[in-house]
Amino acid sequence: MSRAARVTDVVQRAIDIVVAAAVLVVLSPLLLVVAAVVAAGLGRPVLFRQPRPGRYGRPFTLVKFRTMRDVDERRGLVTDGQRLTGLGRVLRATSLDELPTMWNVLRGEMSLVGPRPLLMHYLDLYTPEQARRHLVRPGVTGLAQVRGRNALSWADRLALDVWYVDHRSLALNMRILARTGLILVRREGIAAPGEPTMPEFTGTPQPGGTEPDSA
Repeated sequence: MSRAARVTDVVQRAIDIVVAAAVLVVLSPLLLVVAAVVAAGLGRPVLFRQPRPGRYGRPFTLVKFRTMRDVDERRGLVTDGQRLTGLGRVLRATSLDELPTMWNVLRGEMSLVGPRPLLMHYLDLYTPEQARRHLVRPGVTGLAQVRGRNALSWADRLALDVWYVDHRSLALNMRILARTGLILVRREGIAAPGEPTMPEFTGTPQPGGTEPDSA
């Protein structure tokens, strides 16, 4: 790791602590309102908790507001598209479901800016180059989120994550944060075509057209 990258990481961590603490305090009334709305619309628990890979692939528990109903085969609630509610779509479109992740930022499990934390079982599907996305803390927002968000292909999204790792700086982080605000207002790239968010990642095709075993 270069000296510039180390300085960026140290200063960014200080910024993360200050901003995350401020958001949790200042927006605590909004957090309570959203929690009450989720409880009324989806029931309890109001928070969604799931293990996600953090820096170096070490797992942590991601915390967000719930946007989906529980799986219920009798009611036909199986896929993400079937389980995602109208309330959930609004929370995702406005990123209000992400507010509790400030707790993950405060704890040092995430940063304001970095590659988004994906699913644990994806770890075995990345190429060695793609796996380098885990050399930094995952972010609430990131370069891929401001370059297309969920409308990007997996290959493009992961390539942007790795590019960010190699070129991260405080100036780049500030640009990503500013661009994130604009995207939230415009509600761009919320979902891939025909998907509630993104299709499942099944690995990157290998030379010869084969894909890694995802079993």
